[in-house]
Amino acid sequence: MSATEIIFAIYVSIGCIYWLWLAVGSWITIRRTTILKDIDVDESPSWPRLSVVIPACDEGHTLWNAIQTVLAQDYPDIEIVLINDRSTDNTGQIVNNAAATDKRVKPVHITELPDGWLGKVNALSHGFERTSGQWVLFTDADVHLAPGTLRRAVAYAENRRLDHLALIPDAWPSTLLTDIAISAFFRIFLVSMRAWAVENPKSSAYAGVGAFNLVRRETFEKTDGFEWLRLEVADDVGLGLMMKCSGAHSAVAHGRDLVGLHWYNSVAEMARGAEKGYSSLGHCNPLRLVGMISLLSFLELSPFIAVLLCGMPQLQVAGAMTMLVGISTIIAMHRWARRPIFPGLLVPVAAMLNLAFSFRAAWLGFRRGGVVWRGTLYPSRVLREGVRVKLWQGASETLK
Repeated sequence: MSATEIIFAIYVSIGCIYWLWLAVGSWITIRRTTILKDIDVDESPSWPRLSVVIPACDEGHTLWNAIQTVLAQDYPDIEIVLINDRSTDNTGQIVNNAAATDKRVKPVHITELPDGWLGKVNALSHGFERTSGQWVLFTDADVHLAPGTLRRAVAYAENRRLDHLALIPDAWPSTLLTDIAISAFFRIFLVSMRAWAVENPKSSAYAGVGAFNLVRRETFEKTDGFEWLRLEVADDVGLGLMMKCSGAHSAVAHGRDLVGLHWYNSVAEMARGAEKGYSSLGHCNPLRLVGMISLLSFLELSPFIAVLLCGMPQLQVAGAMTMLVGISTIIAMHRWARRPIFPGLLVPVAAMLNLAFSFRAAWLGFRRGGVVWRGTLYPSRVLREGVRVKLWQGASETLK
């Protein structure tokens, strides 16, 4: 074999292992991750007080419709803390209008950002200080809840004696390109975070979801709180890490048909959102970010490259078999989550999009010297100091 053939053989072999890992992980995820809507929960005769914390920064275009779904919940004892985080649009007026029309709403207006804090984490911290519930739900300003979601979630958490429950939301379809990229993220995130293993106290798996992080107040107050997360861009996953490190009983379930949002409405929005990857994935190192995403993209593309570009019949057969495994995996995952299947099958397009997003984020992060998030520039030096979520570490390693 020539050197080129050896390199191709190694590449295709690693790609086969990668797709086999995805297939096994997806099968375990489907079999062992709870779909909250599909299970029976015993409702308590006396409901614990629930506080819902919703931070919003220039999100007037989504906030009003989202909070209506929270106000329409039939949970017996609830308060909603709405936080206007330095907004320059009509978010503040929406917060005030909601408070004026419903006494369950507590308005909070933040006008200044303290040094050493990310805006959203600071807003969450301020919001938590205004809560009084035994359970606290941290959610976002674009998240919609189906009727009965809060009763079901709290009852499930109480039944299983959980301290933290994260619900995976429905990402509603928008444009074809955004759906392609979201589909790729969806399957890789679920498998890599091992959502099904989070509830096992012996497992180092952890997870958190910005759309729905429900915590037991008593347990949350035993952690280092948002002070520990003050510079963590991936604050939602970081909250899950913090809870798991504290010994909390955490779990992840799918909120299919219960929790939903339009994650991104356009490729431009998604590209801007991906800028945070300069910190959360690349730890403010542009070469690291580009290298990680390039490696992932080439692994995703391996069966296609083997079939189309490799002239060795054995590797072409291996690539074709790997492609069939990948297609079967994607179809199974999307049926389970009730997501459109077609965008998920366009793996090469997703790989190219992710590469483009990562190169753009790396260049902007390098040029700016940090990350712009919610209208504020956070320098790389500051963000490096606050990184808590490290993809190569589980909760047990973080404690060391």
